[in-house]
Amino acid sequence: MNFIRQPAVAGMFYPDHPQELRKELEAYLKNSCLEKAPKAMVVPHAGTIYSGPIAAQAYQTLRSKAEQIKTVILLGPAHRVALEGIAASSASHFKTPLGDIPVDQEKISLIQNSYVGILDQAHEEEHSLEVQLPFLQLVLKSFSIVPLVVGETTPEIVAQVLEKLWGGPETLIVISSDLSHYLDYKTAQILDRDCADKIEHFD
Repeated sequence: MNFIRQPAVAGMFYPDHPQELRKELEAYLKNSCLEKAPKAMVVPHAGTIYSGPIAAQAYQTLRSKAEQIKTVILLGPAHRVALEGIAASSASHFKTPLGDIPVDQEKISLIQNSYVGILDQAHEEEHSLEVQLPFLQLVLKSFSIVPLVVGETTPEIVAQVLEKLWGGPETLIVISSDLSHYLDYKTAQILDRDCADKIEHFD
């Protein structure tokens, strides 16, 4: 039986009124530079008042590929449910104030194994994926998602999942991460720069 995953953090992490949400995110996007669209990107998942301007810099790059991207693979860390492996969802759609987004259950079936399974509980109150959705709805045309909440696992397992879902230019990969919440500013700058350098050099 299909069901629609309802928004858990609308009104807290981002506005729950469609017009207000659209206005806020469009303002962030308008103030962002348009660069070459990436295959994969790392985007923060705090409340939009905090992370919105940075997230917009990533999402603005997708404008040039808006009609080409048909599938978005979403990976975000588990905050609410202790989890080993990776949790997919059995929902048919994920709802936001801007409408419903279809879930690509066919692609989810391709990756199900002993490390990747359906666990709707991991998605119910999880914000790391949800806060990405309104941005995607504003910049893309018609697309589906593969929502994956990542718990305790290994880089090798994540790599195997991404390899199966990689696809071509029609597939976008979004990694939802705030990096560290807890470091002092100077230390965070050093470690974040080191992290960015490694990503840029495929390390």
